[in-house]
Amino acid sequence: MAHEIEEFADGTAAFVSAREDAWHRLGTVLDHTFTAEEAMTAAQLGGWNVRKTPLFTTVDGSTEAIEIPGQFASVRTNPVTKKPDVLGIVGDWYEPIQNEETCDLLNTLVDESGAHFETAGSLRHGREVFVTMKLPDHIEVGGVDRVETYIAALSSHDGSKALNLIVTPVRIVCANTQAAAIAVADASHKIRHTSSARDTIEDVRAALRMTFTYLENFQAEADKMINETLREVDFVNKVRRLMPERKSATSARAHEAYDNKIYQLRQLFTGSETNEQIRGTRWAGYQAVTEYLDHFSPVRVGEDPLGVKAADARALKTLTKRTTLDLKVRAFGAFAVK
Repeated sequence: MAHEIEEFADGTAAFVSAREDAWHRLGTVLDHTFTAEEAMTAAQLGGWNVRKTPLFTTVDGSTEAIEIPGQFASVRTNPVTKKPDVLGIVGDWYEPIQNEETCDLLNTLVDESGAHFETAGSLRHGREVFVTMKLPDHIEVGGVDRVETYIAALSSHDGSKALNLIVTPVRIVCANTQAAAIAVADASHKIRHTSSARDTIEDVRAALRMTFTYLENFQAEADKMINETLREVDFVNKVRRLMPERKSATSARAHEAYDNKIYQLRQLFTGSETNEQIRGTRWAGYQAVTEYLDHFSPVRVGEDPLGVKAADARALKTLTKRTTLDLKVRAFGAFAVK
């Protein structure tokens, strides 16, 4: 399914949110901020008992099973059916981290930073899980544009990803998720799926140091951008370099679609109500690109019995897709003051 939120046999979905305007508008919605323990229950993340089991094969027509050295299946107990689910193939190095262990780490992060949980859920039939937390402080770019600050924890149970803590500022006026590569501050902190992953206190402190350094430098760069004017023609030129028309696009329909994209981006830069306070600046140029990616870019929704809308699919791309994050990072660099 396009949104990839996991759904169970009893009709529930692996998602929980502290607000009604949740990113995906699926699953359980709570009317209050919640603890890690509540997230485990409401988003069906608890009691998975993720473990490694040996892999076997047969050869040359024999019925005798031979163990495959160094290869294991990552298996969980389905929270609804209580049957085993195979999540992926992993090696000797892989050490399962239970969802409850991740939340122990995040509880420590909450205690040390004053953050609170906002959303939690699983994706791709349990292969990936996420938790987002809102930090207590926000940024005022140029004194007029409010950006809330979040930490998202993304992990996998199929060996494809480390546990990754990512700083995700969100521009409140239009809920754009910001992404920026700043030379002196990294925006993520990885915790590997090995036995050392349980050294949680130092991991948390390292993540907090990363977070606050990143946000401080993010605001400094954004303040420069909001104080620099940008002409419409220069905005369009930057956008065309950021998102060039595909060389393989030769049909009239493809050319028209690309022209419509550029027109939509121009309208966001010159006429969007969300850019009213920052119009005509480099910051507005960057926000026009992020607003387009978060709220207007084409996505494939496909057949979905729950009627999931394109907005949900875009939100998932913003949270998990490297290509979308990379484009936002490049956009930040393109509009930054050199």
